[in-house]
Amino acid sequence: MLKILAFFIPAMVALFYFLGRPGDKATDASATAGKLVRLARLPSPVSESSGVEFIPERSAYITHNDAGNKPHLYVVDQKGKLVETIKLNLPNVDWEDLARDSEGNIYIADTGNNNNKRKELAIYKLQLDKPDQIEAIRFTYEDQKDFPPSKKDMNYDVEAIFWQGGRLYLVSKDRGRKQTAKVYELPDSGGQYKARLLGSHKLGVPVTGAASSADGSTVALVSEGGLHIFRNVSNPGAFYEGDYQKVSIKEAGQTEAVAFENESTLVITSEDGGLFRYSLN
Repeated sequence: MLKILAFFIPAMVALFYFLGRPGDKATDASATAGKLVRLARLPSPVSESSGVEFIPERSAYITHNDAGNKPHLYVVDQKGKLVETIKLNLPNVDWEDLARDSEGNIYIADTGNNNNKRKELAIYKLQLDKPDQIEAIRFTYEDQKDFPPSKKDMNYDVEAIFWQGGRLYLVSKDRGRKQTAKVYELPDSGGQYKARLLGSHKLGVPVTGAASSADGSTVALVSEGGLHIFRNVSNPGAFYEGDYQKVSIKEAGQTEAVAFENESTLVITSEDGGLFRYSLN
């Protein structure tokens, strides 16, 4: 019996070492390039996550609900636990995305425009520790003449924004032909503007979220069940000229938002409450 135990115990130790403990599986998977990992389920107040950003100072994420919900930002840790609720004195007409700049300012895109009728579009700029000090970036699109336009030209709904180099970039969700993403540019300070059309790209799907890496070399978009990665980007307004990779993430469900956790890691949320991580390298 002692001989059997002498053989059996080292074998079990070796097996434990190579397979890892049950709690280590997510950590191992998160380090694997091209692997989508489910981190957690978002807390119940986040019923329809529509935007996400990573807050490095807190090693946490912020997210929000979309149209018709309370104007709250939710700070969530990597296990999906609600850390803080930031209540804002703002309307939530149709919040659709978040962006973050190099100074830590957060931008809330109240840009949802399902029927392409809105003339009161806005992006709100604030610091998380000063939620009562808010700048409003109000705008319309320079090329929109009719509210709404004809059905086939309904391409003035934006669910995706990102910040880069002192400018905000908006990527449209094509509700008409469901294929062309238009790219607009705005200043990142308060005021009333016409969003300038920079170009367009036939992505083939409606875009639901966007993010740019800190150095601007990579831009990521999400569509429902799809991740669209553009590398070697030299001009944020024409990111679609970069090297393109499409990744299926259907297992994530109705994906609505994406952000960079670092230069090689994305965080993604889905409308049904999923919190995911994806490694680029």
